[in-house]
Amino acid sequence: MRVVRRGEGVGLAERNRQFHRWLTDGVEVQARAGADGVKSYRLDLLDYADPARNDWLAVQQFTVTEGGHTRRPDIVVFVNGLPLAVIELKNPAGEQTDAWAAFNQLQTYKAQIPSLFVTNELLIASDGLSARVGSLTAPYERFAPWRTIDGSDVEPLRHAELEVLLRGVFEPSRFLDLVRHFIVFEDDGATLSKKLAGYHQFHAARLAVARTLAATRADGDRKVGVVWHTQGAGKSLTMAFYAGKVIREPAMANPTIVVITDRNDLDDQLFGTFARCADLLRQPPLQAAHRADLRRLLRDRPAGGVIFTTLRKFLDDDAGDAAEPLSTRRNIVVCADEAHRSQYGFRGRLDEASGQLRYGLAKLMHDALPNASFIGFTGTPIELQDANTRQVFGEYIDVYDIQRAVEDKATVPIYYESRLAMLALDEDERPKIDPAFEEATEGEELEHKEQLKTKWAALEALVGAEKRVRQIAEDLAAHFEARLSGLEGKAMVVCMSRRICVALHDAIVALRPAWFSEDDGQGAIKVVMTGSATDPVDWQQHIRTKERREALARRFKDPNDRLRLVLVRDMWLTGFDAPCLHTMYVDKPMQGHGLMQAIARVNRVFRDKPGGLIVDYLGLADNLRRAMRDYTDEGGQGQTTLDIEQAVEVMLGKYEVCRDLFHGFDYATFATGTPAERISLLPRAQEHVLAQDQGAERLVPAVSELSKAFALAVPHAAAIAIREEVAFFQAVKAAVVKTTGRSRQTQAQIEHAVRQIVSQAIVSDGVIDVFAAAGLDKPNVGILSDEFLAEVRGMPHKNLAVELLRRLLNDELTARRRVNLVQARSFTELLDESLRKYRNRAIETAAVIEELIGLAGAMREAAGRGAELGLNEAELAFYDALEVNDSAVAVMGDDVLRAIAVELAEVVRRNTTIDWHLRDQARAKLRTMVRRVLKQRKYPPDKSERAVATVVEQAELMAAGIDPEE
Repeated sequence: MRVVRRGEGVGLAERNRQFHRWLTDGVEVQARAGADGVKSYRLDLLDYADPARNDWLAVQQFTVTEGGHTRRPDIVVFVNGLPLAVIELKNPAGEQTDAWAAFNQLQTYKAQIPSLFVTNELLIASDGLSARVGSLTAPYERFAPWRTIDGSDVEPLRHAELEVLLRGVFEPSRFLDLVRHFIVFEDDGATLSKKLAGYHQFHAARLAVARTLAATRADGDRKVGVVWHTQGAGKSLTMAFYAGKVIREPAMANPTIVVITDRNDLDDQLFGTFARCADLLRQPPLQAAHRADLRRLLRDRPAGGVIFTTLRKFLDDDAGDAAEPLSTRRNIVVCADEAHRSQYGFRGRLDEASGQLRYGLAKLMHDALPNASFIGFTGTPIELQDANTRQVFGEYIDVYDIQRAVEDKATVPIYYESRLAMLALDEDERPKIDPAFEEATEGEELEHKEQLKTKWAALEALVGAEKRVRQIAEDLAAHFEARLSGLEGKAMVVCMSRRICVALHDAIVALRPAWFSEDDGQGAIKVVMTGSATDPVDWQQHIRTKERREALARRFKDPNDRLRLVLVRDMWLTGFDAPCLHTMYVDKPMQGHGLMQAIARVNRVFRDKPGGLIVDYLGLADNLRRAMRDYTDEGGQGQTTLDIEQAVEVMLGKYEVCRDLFHGFDYATFATGTPAERISLLPRAQEHVLAQDQGAERLVPAVSELSKAFALAVPHAAAIAIREEVAFFQAVKAAVVKTTGRSRQTQAQIEHAVRQIVSQAIVSDGVIDVFAAAGLDKPNVGILSDEFLAEVRGMPHKNLAVELLRRLLNDELTARRRVNLVQARSFTELLDESLRKYRNRAIETAAVIEELIGLAGAMREAAGRGAELGLNEAELAFYDALEVNDSAVAVMGDDVLRAIAVELAEVVRRNTTIDWHLRDQARAKLRTMVRRVLKQRKYPPDKSERAVATVVEQAELMAAGIDPEE
């Protein structure tokens, strides 16, 4: 058990992965077996079959001491003595104690007491109102709500979130299922990430497994059903979770899972996801290279296996579509990705070239695997008129639509902006999209078909006309630069043909030559496409091997890499996941599922990204409306895209809220003045805000919301018109936060604010020093000198002075707690009382300043008390721990109390060694010795236990150097 708790590997995440393997698969142990010698056994750490046989325990304020830190997580959940979950709770009535604060506390625990987290399976952060669950390595944006108890009903957000999460996750059988089947580790070569299923993935996969067991019975219809989870909500992982769980089902008798996609690039992408989940699948997946390989993998396999293939590998080129079965086993499950393609049908069609009948996937699959069961997964709904898909797979198993995904923050909303008006083209130069035109690049490469399609060729010529390409390049480059001024990230340009990709790339590079580099590892712009040596010479630099394209994909997915803009025709439009991608420029005819899948590339959650943007240069609004109609007809809720005007409307509403906070305050010089004038404006602006009731508390969220809305709307003309004012609001917010310390911003949020302050109209010196902005020399916080306090007293901005003093005194008390706990507690109470009166407006601002300055002076004097009493710093701390102001204690006299303090300091010094406070035995011994000293000195018995506790706590603080209030 010691080995299990310690884990194996380098780093916390790697040790946690090894522990998770032991938890799900058991631990191999060796023991002597009599005459047989040493034998190996597999020891299960949990009883998954009978949850009641496990030992369940939830411990409040569980104390962990490690590496000089003592921490007490609110609740630790143990199963069979293993701490598998940590729950951090914050006061719902506290203004500064929300779920974000609870998350930050968990990160502190991970850094300071990592041994507790070697065995951790999930973390929960809650403020009593909102509640989020996540994995050991998940950033805050990946902590998600758990909105259902048993999967039958989904609760609205903010409705008993903590109760629903606790009852939904910690019911013993569900908790064990979650741990065993719904956690994966993914290693991208640089970072090891632990991923926990969302509630929609958990319940969808469980229901799909139940349907599979029914469909594969002797009397089953072999139609498992369809899981519709909107794009970006983790469909690929849901498939992996399903496969991992169904593989372990005893009734399935070690099934074979056949995963089908309809394109090689999708096969590679999904295969990569499954390959990273090999531990969950209990085997590495296999990829069929060709038809003969698929035949070998299925025919020669009596059971087991996870096999990937494309639908075309079921075509037998030698025998048309007729082929003998590859396997007649019933325990084969076919998982089809994007189960809505036209190929998934029984209907035959005549191939005019060969004279043979060609059939859809369904018939081919049923011929090849006549007893297999079928399940489909899709990110877009099945159209009402699509009888083929229902005939193959059955009805929906589970639906997770756009509305729920956005509510849960599993995805971000997508906004739509038409830029057709930006192109100055004559009527005969404008491309016209024929609604009946076949989607040009659905499925396979179509260069040879393009030459045969007159409509396509004519449209491509108009779309790729030199004048039009040049105008798009000019608009796109300016638009993207403006987007980057408000929101750091990346963009994708979708072109109609490879020729247009190259032409538009060259036009953009002519305008922005600094973006270009011939080196794949350098440059901000690239074309991603396939080709051959027969393609034109000027295309060859863009035609790369698979390995080089994968290297570009890694660059594009890296938010810190300079590669910001890629041009594609079909590649990366499905199955490609780059969370930092926030803008897609579309100049290609698309419709239906292909359109829905493409635009979903920008809906991934990433840091401060408030939404994705689709910029339309071709006129796709009607196609989007048709896609939306199909979506709602199938019962989906939420809009596929929102008009950019809606974002502008929201932005202007938030803008008015911020303006109202500065009613009567003239800040025009912020836009027109010199940098020095702008900085000098900030103290007055802070004073104006702080003088209002709850001013700082109202300003910070209002500006944050305006910033997100501004990032969505820019470069709309309405956003450009208020850019200088947004920068002013951001600067004041930054100054207020720095002065008051009231906001716990992430580094990404801070960078987001800085990006918006530093715009074309604002000089980039908006990051200010709070003391310089207040017109003061930066003080020595530990001294609080008379000179500095006099400067504060003379400040013209009194509310700002109060906030400065509050922050300085809090910092001083934080440091003082470590050396004199009793003294720090006393001053904290006085500070809190003064601030309470100030907040309630029960005292004038000038009066509270005098109180705080008086408190600062008292703190400075208190630091010198030891010299007056003839005591050093440690002795003074123990002297104060004796409650010397209590009348029953004071009668002992100062001489006796000083003597006790000196003796206690000596006892502590003699009986404390390195890390003594980490050992219970050493702490118990010290308590006994302190108790003996007090008894010998005739300290009042009714006060003794409290004094002992305070003395030992003070000794621990001195040894550990921690803040007891943290």
